[in-house]
Amino acid sequence: MKSSPLKFLYPGWYAIVMGLAGLSLAWHRAVPLMGEPAAAVSAAVGGVAAVVFGLLAAATVARGWRHPDAWGEDRRHPVRHTFIAALPIAVLLLATVAVALVGPTFWARALWWAGSLSQLLVTVWVLGRWWRGNQAGGLQWMSVTPALFIPIVGNLLAPLAGVPLGHTEWATAQCGIGLMFWPIVLVMILVRIATQGMFPDRLLPTIFIFIAPPAVAGLVALTLGASPLVAWMAWGMALFGLLWVGTQTRRIVALPFSLPHWAMSFPLAALAALTLRLAALPAGAGTAAAGTSAAGAVQGAFAVLGLALLALASIVILALAVATLRGLRDGTLLAPEPVAAIHPAATGGGPA
Repeated sequence: MKSSPLKFLYPGWYAIVMGLAGLSLAWHRAVPLMGEPAAAVSAAVGGVAAVVFGLLAAATVARGWRHPDAWGEDRRHPVRHTFIAALPIAVLLLATVAVALVGPTFWARALWWAGSLSQLLVTVWVLGRWWRGNQAGGLQWMSVTPALFIPIVGNLLAPLAGVPLGHTEWATAQCGIGLMFWPIVLVMILVRIATQGMFPDRLLPTIFIFIAPPAVAGLVALTLGASPLVAWMAWGMALFGLLWVGTQTRRIVALPFSLPHWAMSFPLAALAALTLRLAALPAGAGTAAAGTSAAGAVQGAFAVLGLALLALASIVILALAVATLRGLRDGTLLAPEPVAAIHPAATGGGPA
């Protein structure tokens, strides 16, 4: 008997909402340069993100009712369980879009608290598995992939809407969780590659998540009123992340399209948003060269770069959306994932 496609609606599908919401926020940052057209695009993309979230939420409830075993498999899976964090992140991002486009309304506040608290609980659950060590369901080197960044990035996002909503202290504290584990996860992934080899090619697009933590951290630094120089440092990290993972673009493009390709969307949108945010700062802000023509030239160059990155993010997300619709039509997406089995590393540190 053929399984229902609904059974294979994995939590990673919420990465689509993350990418669309991130793109909406990036276009919102382009308003000072492009005016009302950018605002209209931001609102339209944000609306699409909300609709997609509504459809996914309804499908998720139906899946939980009809296929409770599938949710259990997601929670036990050594890699897929981290994608569960994409759901509260999507809620947080939609709250951020609502604050940016409409303002600090009651519903935006309720949405933000729902996302913030659920994100905290999911992070505790995901990282709590680490204490099991190399036992079943615990932290195994072969299960360490860039997907571990997902719950980390979710906590970093909290201040973007939390500060305008008046919850600065809580949002900043939650952001600290992300700042604490961001470098830890980065080192873990590199050690995993060095000792166990590269993760399956199907997960290769997730390396773009390396861009997200510094890009979001830079936006948060500006939101919290930190020195612009902190944001500039974060931007440098994010840009290097783009250049670093960009060396694998040819391999990623050659892969058959699958859901992990959506991992490229939000990081690109976040970098575009940060670049446009820096371009909107007063010329030379945070430096001794404030007000000079050289500083103004730098800001102008950043405006062009920000728009170029915004165009890149928009094109990539449009291509991902088209590929997703094609995959749904062809029945290649809502199907069992062709992921190789992951086993604990053999005693001694070598590959299993």
